Amino acid sequence: MASTDGGSRTHFGFSTVRLDEKQGLVDDVFRQVARRYDLMNDLMSFGVHRAWKNEFVAMLPPHAFSVIDVAGGTGDVAFRIVDAGGRRARVTLCDISAEMLAVGRERAGPARARQLAFAQANAEDLPFATASFDAYTIAFGIRNVPSIDKALAEAFRVLKLGGRFLCLEFSSVDMPGLDRLYDAYSSSVIPKLGKLVAGDEGPYRYLVESIRRFPRPALFARMIERAGFRRVKHRPLSGNIAAIHSAWKL
Repeated sequence: MASTDGGSRTHFGFSTVRLDEKQGLVDDVFRQVARRYDLMNDLMSFGVHRAWKNEFVAMLPPHAFSVIDVAGGTGDVAFRIVDAGGRRARVTLCDISAEMLAVGRERAGPARARQLAFAQANAEDLPFATASFDAYTIAFGIRNVPSIDKALAEAFRVLKLGGRFLCLEFSSVDMPGLDRLYDAYSSSVIPKLGKLVAGDEGPYRYLVESIRRFPRPALFARMIERAGFRRVKHRPLSGNIAAIHSAWKL
């Protein structure tokens, strides 16, 4: 099987699919989960994802007035950036899923909407000029991109010199005991919870499988460096259930 960085085959969860098929399959997943996405995040993580996102946004530099939040969907991260950045903050919330963006627009409210722009776009081919943004954020989205290398290259391109790259993603649990407990919980409980709350366990089984297939931190760090970034760092969260990957365009 070819890798996700340009081969003809890639993974969709534990399945092998053609690279050009994956985006449509991912689109179907998020079309199904959009209306229950935020509720399921709270239930699946017992609310801990909120603390992770707060720590994530706190890593933005003070000068990051223009931010692109890719795979921003329902707005959880974009809203935090607006709320933390004051009236000068401008966030472009970008997602390939029209259904997820629709939920984000509904949730934004009139006050936040003045500082937000919504764009339906592919992370691998962003419709923005080179060196447009002070910071690029992506939370729980990059593992769903067919070609991670292309998405990282686009992140580098749209950032200004001195721009900040931040990626929040599930990782590889590194605490003995917790790894087995988490594996059992995610494999057995989360899909059943998805069926109970959202009416279908299939999308949530894919989401769990996609976590298993995501590159381990050291490999992902090398991918970020290959895209041109420097000072690449990895901050584990909650026993490395999730992690913040950070870098700079220097």
